[in-house]
Amino acid sequence: MRLASILRDGRALPALAGDRGVVAIDDLKPGLPADAMAFLEPQAWQEVVALARQAPDGVFVPPGEVVFTAPYRRPRKIWGIGLNYREHAADLSESAPDQPASFMKGDHTIVGPDEPIVIPRQSTRTTVEAELGIVIGRYCRDVPEEEALDYVWGVTTVLDQTAEDILQLNPRYLTRAKNFPTFFCFGPELVPMSEVRERFGSLEEIEVTTVVNGHRRRSNIVAHMMHRPASLVGFHSQMMPLFPGDIISTGTPGAIVVADGDIAEAVIPGIGHLKNSVRAEI
Repeated sequence: MRLASILRDGRALPALAGDRGVVAIDDLKPGLPADAMAFLEPQAWQEVVALARQAPDGVFVPPGEVVFTAPYRRPRKIWGIGLNYREHAADLSESAPDQPASFMKGDHTIVGPDEPIVIPRQSTRTTVEAELGIVIGRYCRDVPEEEALDYVWGVTTVLDQTAEDILQLNPRYLTRAKNFPTFFCFGPELVPMSEVRERFGSLEEIEVTTVVNGHRRRSNIVAHMMHRPASLVGFHSQMMPLFPGDIISTGTPGAIVVADGDIAEAVIPGIGHLKNSVRAEI
């Protein structure tokens, strides 16, 4: 069972997605929280999963009959990781850093599946970057790497955008280049770690691919990251607290320049398929 949000009458509703289809949590039990972040709490998650297992097939609908949106819109923090695959660093004529090259993004950058990525007027070279997103599940502060994944709720599919021409003006413009509206897409589903372990055993062999206009452009696996998910969680928890719903976007196998009218996709087999159109700002 996976966590998502769907649109109904213009309103986002937390939902569950599984083998039987998709169901709004409100259809399982009215009056439960209206924000999917509430169901990252273990007891709340276990309750709704139990309700779904007991529910009749008739409450579920096929995924193609619902409109998915971003799983949630107000995480406390979004951490991005730059140059986390050695091959991607080489693309940019950069050396892969010994420590994570991290940056923060505001929640105003969030859009969901099928919402447009908007190339800002200030940029003539905007890139899209498929990434594996790590979703924090409980308060996490100063944890060792070997325990870090115990604090992760699950994973998701991400498209992270960069105004690369702005960044090339000065490396100190990273925050500016990364924080235009629509520069962080995630979803459609959050996959709990229990399913990840059952399906893959670990995160190591998960493959991340950036696709533009139907063409696979760059692909790599988590095992080839310089700084793997457990290391990233531990490292950032030593800097500041991580809270449920915080997202760490773990870096891309390759950034692809996009233009008005393109279709960008993040494809992670077994995890998710995120697709967004691209348009230039008017």
